[in-house]
Formats: sequence, structure tokens, C-alpha cells
Amino acid sequence: MKRKEPFIPAERDETVRKRMVSLLCAASLSARDISAAAGISEKEVYAHLEHIQRTIHRSGKALVVTAARCRNCGFEFRKRERLKRPGRCPVCRGESMEGPFFSIR
Repeated sequence: MKRKEPFIPAERDETVRKRMVSLLCAASLSARDISAAAGISEKEVYAHLEHIQRTIHRSGKALVVTAARCRNCGFEFRKRERLKRPGRCPVCRGESMEGPFFSIR
């Protein structure tokens, strides 16, 4: 029977949230782009973004969310408060969504 080696995470100079803040200050990114650059799952990105949104307010910055859009009919989710990508379009009931983009200004 083959023994599994224990998982050893890569060493990082900064925390995940600090890395995400520096990425978002540089460019507008989707959750998928952030997860690839930060080395975490897309599901974790949304949890970190909610915390970042609350904490960067103190420094006079704001998390800017570019609204998600339906690829079928072009409907934009402008009034949406949640950061996650919507599951279905209320107009055409399509499930092909272009997720929101995030940046810090």
C-alpha cells in the first residue's frame, strides 16, 4: 500500500487577502482570475471579497463591482447586492452569465 505524503502549502510572503487587495488595486478582475492568481478556490474568493469590502472602507478605498451580465440577452444585474455570480437571468431564464468584475479604487 502506497503512503500519501502530507500536503505542505507553499510559503507566502503576504496573506491571501493582502494579495487579493494588491491584485484588485492593479486591475479589474473576475473571481476566476483572482482565484488563479491567489491560488485559492473561486468559492473562497467570494468569502474573502466580502471581508475585504468591509475592511478597506477604513482606508478610504472602496470595492467597485462591475455588474454581472447575461450572455444571451444582455441583461445587467445593476441592483444586485450579493457578490456571487447569479445563477439564472430573470428576463430570458438563460444560465450563461458573465460574472461580475471587481476592483479597488
